[in-house]
Amino acid sequence: MNIVEKSDEEIRALADPLWRELLRYSNEGKYGDFVQKFSRSLALAMNQVVVNHQFANSELARNLSEDFDPLGIIRRGEHVTVLYRQRSTRKEGEWLGRLVLGYEDGQVRIFGASIF
Repeated sequence: MNIVEKSDEEIRALADPLWRELLRYSNEGKYGDFVQKFSRSLALAMNQVVVNHQFANSELARNLSEDFDPLGIIRRGEHVTVLYRQRSTRKEGEWLGRLVLGYEDGQVRIFGASIF
């Protein structure tokens, strides 16, 4: 099944736990756990030295609140983009979280994840 054929509720049931895991692993600085559900192409594109540096030096990446709000889902091709309103435990304001999901080898994988 193509993930874009799933209902919003089905997509959120897949996406929200993955987003929570990314938040937890980012806050803990656990690079290996952070990338464990990434697609092969995304995992290969990630430079471990750069990501570890980001974890070590980014106040936002190490202080993400578990308090987030879903904003919407965008379907395109074989992927869905789930958008979140994300907060920090240390910085005032809100950020836009983006999680791109699709299937790889029959399993849901992360094809993109970012906070703006």
